[in-house]
Amino acid sequence: MGGELIALVRGAGDVATAVALRLLAEGFSVVCTELPRPTCLRRAVAFAEAVYEGEWEVEGVTGRLAHSPPVARELLSRDVLPILAPEGEALALLQPGLLVDARMAKRNLGTRRGEAPLVIGLGPGFTAGVDCHAAVETLNGPDLGRVYLRGSPLPPTHEPCRIGGLSSGRVVRAPWAGVFLGFVRIGEQVEEGDLLATVAGEPLFSSCSGVVRGILRSGVEVRPGLKAVEIDPRGNSEIPFRVAERAWRIAGGVVSALELLAEKEL
Repeated sequence: MGGELIALVRGAGDVATAVALRLLAEGFSVVCTELPRPTCLRRAVAFAEAVYEGEWEVEGVTGRLAHSPPVARELLSRDVLPILAPEGEALALLQPGLLVDARMAKRNLGTRRGEAPLVIGLGPGFTAGVDCHAAVETLNGPDLGRVYLRGSPLPPTHEPCRIGGLSSGRVVRAPWAGVFLGFVRIGEQVEEGDLLATVAGEPLFSSCSGVVRGILRSGVEVRPGLKAVEIDPRGNSEIPFRVAERAWRIAGGVVSALELLAEKEL
């Protein structure tokens, strides 16, 4: 579908990573952009980890850190997926044909429809026909992955996805601001009440039993209320290392949006 067309994906978290993987499969040359110090939870399946590690592999694809758009373009010429942090002048220098805002911020952080020939926004805060050409539903439920060519996705509930019968009960949030230090690893089995981490020296304990599905990187600064640790009560240690079905469905919505926009142009 894409040929040599460059797709710029804003964000490199787990959903943005799924979007990047689907666009690669569709033939696009993909560049992800990230913050200089991302606070990604599901780090095992997020290209955002390349910002800290230099490179990171997800589902057999390796993303590599790029410090500037020219470096990103050079990596593209070698069929490497660049993770550009910060974004800088990427739009002007790379001139992507497709821009996908996959930062999952539950609001529009400034993406505009005129920034690329095709602009797609994920989740609430985007209005198709106003600030993007298409928007994709990100709220878990029957409409997950739905494409909007007019209007907006559903407003956020601020409730984590229900897994193993638990929603908020499987997520530990930072109660205050400070430096986060984690003591458990992704995929590790924990029990309710186990010490997981500290924020500003104060302990955070597990709210349920299961495996660690996601945890912030030690040393990052957190704000009050930020998701710090996510537990999967199903206890399968392999799940945290696979892209989630929800992320794949949202990524599929991006591909469907491209198909619908192409039909609209005919």
